[in-house]
Amino acid sequence: MAHDHSKSSGPDLAQGMALSDLPDGGKLVGHCGDEQVLLVRRGAEIFAVGATCTHYGGPLVDGLLVEDTVRCPWHHACFDLRTGEALRAPAFNRLACWSVEQRGERIVVGEKRKRAAEKPAGAGAGQSAGKIVVVGGGAAGFAAAERLRREGHRDSIVMLSEDEAPPVDRPNLSKDYLAGKAPSEWIPLRGAGFYAKNDIDLRLKTNAADIDVRSHQVVLANGDRIAYDRLLLAMGAEPVRLTIPGADQPHVHTLRSLADCGAIIERAKTARSAIVLGASFIGLEVAASLRARDIEVHVVAPEERPMERVLGPQMGDFIRNLHERNGVVFHLKETASAIDGRTIQLSSGLALSADFVVAGIGVRPRLGLAEKAGLSLDRGIVVDAFLETSAPGIFAAGDIARWPDPHSGENIRVEHWVVAERQGQTAALNMLGHREKYTAVPFFWSQHYDVPINYVGHAERWDEIAVEGDIAAKDCLLRFKREGRTLAVASIFRDIESLKAEMEMERQTAS
Repeated sequence: MAHDHSKSSGPDLAQGMALSDLPDGGKLVGHCGDEQVLLVRRGAEIFAVGATCTHYGGPLVDGLLVEDTVRCPWHHACFDLRTGEALRAPAFNRLACWSVEQRGERIVVGEKRKRAAEKPAGAGAGQSAGKIVVVGGGAAGFAAAERLRREGHRDSIVMLSEDEAPPVDRPNLSKDYLAGKAPSEWIPLRGAGFYAKNDIDLRLKTNAADIDVRSHQVVLANGDRIAYDRLLLAMGAEPVRLTIPGADQPHVHTLRSLADCGAIIERAKTARSAIVLGASFIGLEVAASLRARDIEVHVVAPEERPMERVLGPQMGDFIRNLHERNGVVFHLKETASAIDGRTIQLSSGLALSADFVVAGIGVRPRLGLAEKAGLSLDRGIVVDAFLETSAPGIFAAGDIARWPDPHSGENIRVEHWVVAERQGQTAALNMLGHREKYTAVPFFWSQHYDVPINYVGHAERWDEIAVEGDIAAKDCLLRFKREGRTLAVASIFRDIESLKAEMEMERQTAS
């Protein structure tokens, strides 16, 4: 999570430094007063911007320069060095920028620049998008609404969310926040006043029941109708529910919403033991977070080793060993068959006892609304390269969207937070008429105790895993290949290599 980089370090850039100390392509951190500043030289130009990523505070000096942008080493946000603008999620807030003077052979950083004026309405679009309705209050929906206003869209934005809380930083619900290491004020993606200030009509606890495609209206469960000129479907996914006897008891939880997380935290305050069903990323992050609260944790999962389907056997063994060293007990090649109070019966006949249960057995895309509206479906909502569905003017983004991935050459659907946010941003541009293809390489990160795992690309199947470095030493990069071509890269503490792998995949796509 966010770290404190506020202490001044490096040269006092207001006093100046030698130009020769910053070679072309170089970057260094200094300070202006109490603020940390990243200085970057690109040819004859020198840029001065805030030194830490506005997402979780990653040190940009350790990031990657790509043309006139800098990419964060932690979660691959991207910033414009000229304007400071956050170009790619997961960051939304811009970096501060300072003026830079070259005085002979010295560089002097001057005053912080005032924020650039907002873009004029519909900049670059050539048309008015009219009224926009967003169905969904998750990553994609929020990112779309935020980007629409940032791009100068002046007409109405209505955002419909079934949740009782405004859009939250969902990855944190299974990581630091659940572990008790992140304060609650970090959880909303934006503060309470953001939606009113930006004239975004956020309607919580609101269920969209139907889409009248002919009359361009969304029909709510209460019968109300909301007219739209452009519609974004961003309903996300919902947890797969346990169907075994006893699954409906109050101490059996799933984790998707802030309310779900709050219920688990409340339960954890008095519990001594928990069972996590499923060795997915969510399940194992929950296990790690509950261990941080000193709760005994057993993980029950049907596979032979955790995460093998996504990360392969070597990384699967490493993750299992990591969790076992932190006290987690695994019951693999097992499923739960019944829950009777505190007793959980397993398929093998073994009975476990626990104070509560968290089921992380997968999610399924929420396709009911699209199906009812007659949109094309294929294990997700089928969209084109511009994220538009089979119905003109209706777009889809996030967990529900199956799009033509230019890197793998396949139509894929991905349940990753950053993918959802970036698709929301691209959908926003296309609702404004920009005609921008969605070509971003998928990215996600997972956190297990002190070990972050970054993953770029998408490999549903592979015939080779090339391992660089040492997995056990937490210093590695794995390339998932098919017929000699790298489809995805997973890494631990190889941040710059992960960024370079992402850039290489982008360039292959563009060529």
